[in-house]
Order: sequence, then C-alpha cells, then structure tokens
Amino acid sequence: MLSGKVIDTLRPQNFYNLMVVNRTTGKGVFGLPSGGYNIYVNDLDSITFSIKGYKSIEYKVKADSNCQARNIWYIEMKPQEFEEVVVRPLKTLQEIQEERAGLAMRETRQVTGIEVLQSPITALYQVFSQKEQSKRAVAKMEYADQQKAVLQELLRLYVAYDIIYLTEQEFDEFISFLNINEDFLKTATEMELITFIKDKFEHFKMLKTKEN
Repeated sequence: MLSGKVIDTLRPQNFYNLMVVNRTTGKGVFGLPSGGYNIYVNDLDSITFSIKGYKSIEYKVKADSNCQARNIWYIEMKPQEFEEVVVRPLKTLQEIQEERAGLAMRETRQVTGIEVLQSPITALYQVFSQKEQSKRAVAKMEYADQQKAVLQELLRLYVAYDIIYLTEQEFDEFISFLNINEDFLKTATEMELITFIKDKFEHFKMLKTKEN
C-alpha cells in the first residue's frame, strides 16, 4: 500500500484534481481534497502524481519491511506564463482628425495638360514605362496603407469608448467591409464618421452572425 500526502506550503488549498497513476499497471486513483492518497502498489512500481497547475511528481515505490510506503510531498505551483501584450497609446480625436485631413498620395512626377503637347515623347514614355507604372503603383499602395492606419487608430478609439465592439483581429476585415471613400475620410465631421461607421458595424455584425 502506498499512502501519503501532497502539501503546498505557500497556498493551502483543497486538491480536487489530485490523481495518482501507477504507470506500471496503467491504473490510477483520485486523491482526497486534503491532498492525501492511498493506492495499492507493488514494490518498484513507477508512480506519477498529477495535479493541475503543478509539476508532476515521478516516484518509484520502495516498500518497507511491512510492504508499506508512505511519503509527504511538498509542491509548488508552476510559474504562470502570460502571452505578450502590446499596449498602444490611444490617439485623441484631434490627432486623428489632423491625420485624416493630411492624407495625401506621394506625388510621382507625371506630364499632364499642356505639358503633354510640349513633351509628347515623355508623356508616351510615362504611359508605357513599367518603371513609371511601378512608381505610381507603389505610391497608391502607400496611400492605401496611410488610410488603413488612420482607420485602425479611429476604430481603436471607438472600441475604447464602447461605440463599436471589435477584436483587433477583426479590424482588417471590417476596414475592407467599410470600403470608405477617401474624400469622405478626409473631410467628414466626427459625427458623420461615427454615424457611418456605427451603421456599417451593425450591418457587418449581422452578416457575421448569419455566416456562423
């Protein structure tokens, strides 16, 4: 017979999930809430004490002359590990409004208007040149990223003030769903933006519910 007790000296508590497993026979029993246990074993059986939140205890039975074994185990909880949390300071509405108003696509030199008549070869080059097209494409992507970044800051602020309820993982999907006009994003009043985004959010959540 193997008997004994597990004790946490730092956190006295009831052990409702103590399990004593005889790995040699493949059988196990639950311990008592007090941490006590009793299990029939043979000499040299391999025993594992398992308690949720604690490191497992491995033990090989060493019976005394009366075929009994008794042990007291002092245990400590596993150190808690937390996922990394990134804390971003929220921008003010004024800061975001200034960023909205300042949205602008990086200028790439392009011949237009009367300049086309003055330099038709340059104009044709710009139309057909892959390099020039790439410059414009990159500028458009940068501009789209600027708009997205401003919208992300705005959504974080709205979530913080319980205007909408989105997880960080849903931001990109919701921004795509918004499909907001760039001129409206730059010039809309705070009330116009809140009304627009709140209406879109309710529609977004309704569609998500239907999908699930």
